[in-house]
Amino acid sequence: MSDEKVKIGSEAVYDASKLGIGRMLILGLQHMFAMFGATILVPIIVNDATGANLPLSIQTTLLFAGIGTLLFHVFTKFKVPAFLGSSFAFLGGFSAVSALPAYATYSQEDKLAYALGGIVIAGLLYFVIAIIIKVCGVNRVMRFLPPVVTGPIIILIGLNLAPTAVDSASTCWPIALLAIAVIIVCNIFGKGMIKIIPILLGVLVSYGAAVIVTLCGGPKLVDFAQITSADVVGLQQFTLAKFDINAILVMAPIAVATIMEHVGDMSAISATCGKNFISDPGLHRSLMGDGCATALAAMFGGPANTTYGENTGVLALSKVYDPKVVRLAALYAIVLSFSPIFAGVIGAMPSSVVGGVSFILYGMISAVGVRNVVENRVDFTKSRNLIIAAVIMVCGLGFKSGVTFSIAGTDITLTSLALAALAGIVLNAILPGNDYKFGEDVTADKSADMGSY
Repeated sequence: MSDEKVKIGSEAVYDASKLGIGRMLILGLQHMFAMFGATILVPIIVNDATGANLPLSIQTTLLFAGIGTLLFHVFTKFKVPAFLGSSFAFLGGFSAVSALPAYATYSQEDKLAYALGGIVIAGLLYFVIAIIIKVCGVNRVMRFLPPVVTGPIIILIGLNLAPTAVDSASTCWPIALLAIAVIIVCNIFGKGMIKIIPILLGVLVSYGAAVIVTLCGGPKLVDFAQITSADVVGLQQFTLAKFDINAILVMAPIAVATIMEHVGDMSAISATCGKNFISDPGLHRSLMGDGCATALAAMFGGPANTTYGENTGVLALSKVYDPKVVRLAALYAIVLSFSPIFAGVIGAMPSSVVGGVSFILYGMISAVGVRNVVENRVDFTKSRNLIIAAVIMVCGLGFKSGVTFSIAGTDITLTSLALAALAGIVLNAILPGNDYKFGEDVTADKSADMGSY
């Protein structure tokens, strides 16, 4: 398949236009498998009695993950290969709304509706920030987000997800290690199509092994009840959002954290693909796409959407950056939302399989962050850069549960990633020597050494 590769910078990547429809369909399936586990996990957690115990629908979640992704691509002029899945940032908000004294006598369905209303407002806040960026100019805004800030944030995206991968893999290490081994062998030693679908093959081989173990009387790794009890075709359960100031004050401020994460994800996708998506089609467009997807999903009963690191990992591993492949995954998600039995097949996938795949994907995200720092030649012999990166890393890894504070009697939680991003932005703004100019080649940090002041 060497004739199907093109050069992007110094890297050889696959030209999707030469792969053919059949291969493109399979690549879309790979992206669908990558996002599926995390996307359906959000409604599972929200439904669980140990969480918010709110009836969030898995089918509706899948439907609006697909629709939201397609909307995002429309807003970004079909240029950005991002998939939008369920956001974990709002999980604490669901629990907080469920426990509000003002809703003590409400049904769980009404509590969910008001929580969704708060997410709608959070999604609309994206538009406000996007307009500010458009008016002020992305160059001026991104001056506060140089590679010394975005690089460590990208690294943290993968590192913060890493414990989840280990926890899932530890449910059955042999199956997880099988998934990891298949992915590595296919990607390093594979030829042709095998080399660019290692994630899909890792899932299929390890899932198949788990099925065989279960059928042969070993540990029950696969719950077949989820499959046999599901209907072949079924409609989604829509819940219309309701609006109340109490839920809005809980949910809307979370947008501050998710917007920070969005910038980090866009930086990661840009670094992975070797293209400046923050400039073209523009950060304001990607924010509007993310906000519209989030608001629309919440309006009809789905959780907030966010750009998915799992799919960024697939991009880095497969080296196929064509957004059409991601749009195929979105179409698969929409189709799956009408098929409970197919969703049941994926839902019955052992956690160890998901953990093994995530082991590679999450590590790839952090590796992209390291590459972003190296390629932009961030000089860590300079004290300014060292201090910024150090504070970002400690905030992102140290505050595991984030930071919670109260405003007008309402608890607001900033995730560790959002806290790290804010710390990095503030330090970059106040420390002397910020000579970064967005869109220009970074040759050296001329004023980064605070010892000259």
